Amino acid sequence: MMTTDSLSICPNLIVGGESPAPQVVEQWSTGRRIINAYGPTEATVCATISEPLSGANVPLGRPIWNTRVYVLDAGLEPVPIGVKGELYIAAMGLTRSYLGRPGLTAERFIACPFGPPGSRMYRSGDLVRWRADGTLDFLGRADQQIKIRDFRIEPAEIETELAAINGIAQAVVIPREVAGETRLVAYLVAHPGKILPAMVELRAALAARLPNHMLPAVFVVLDALPLTINSKLDRRALPLPIITGPENTYRPPGDGACPGDC
Repeated sequence: MMTTDSLSICPNLIVGGESPAPQVVEQWSTGRRIINAYGPTEATVCATISEPLSGANVPLGRPIWNTRVYVLDAGLEPVPIGVKGELYIAAMGLTRSYLGRPGLTAERFIACPFGPPGSRMYRSGDLVRWRADGTLDFLGRADQQIKIRDFRIEPAEIETELAAINGIAQAVVIPREVAGETRLVAYLVAHPGKILPAMVELRAALAARLPNHMLPAVFVVLDALPLTINSKLDRRALPLPIITGPENTYRPPGDGACPGDC
């Protein structure tokens, strides 16, 4: 694994692909500028770019030159500042189509009602919101929205709050079948050299920021998150939690199991 010392002569670091956790930004921004670059392949990789990041501030930034972005509701109407909507991208760099997939092309590349006649925009599937300063916050994927006990939940919102807790470097929240019910399971990776809070403390910290239906029922500690060959999170490889004691205490299967208060 690369260390911060290995980039000691690198004054600038641009990251993309996955939104970095605040504590990861804090670790790697010491002595250099770290910038968050966002963009799907369909927009020729980069659509927005941030100002130099600080530990607790990880926005997507603002659109780059020759790029316009819109945060829209289901009726393709702009949403107010601070309100969640889907991100649409209109840019010179938009791809023409998906090869051999006209149906998907028509679904994702639509006419842009805010530009000149004939212009198009790309429906990213990413949920975002505008900040008052004109930058964007990433809130998750529209296709990862889940429903538990009639509540619609964005796992990325929970992950953002978890990543802001001291000691947590990475967090992933997914629905799992636990004891015959669909429950939220949080997978956590500790920041190097730090100890994760106990489960009771984690619950209390989240309860101060999130409604009850968004609180994970299970916390699983991992040494590292599983990745695909493309270095993306492999959600299907996340281990099933195993009960180790009362009061919803769990551990991951196999070696390196977390003690009972995970």
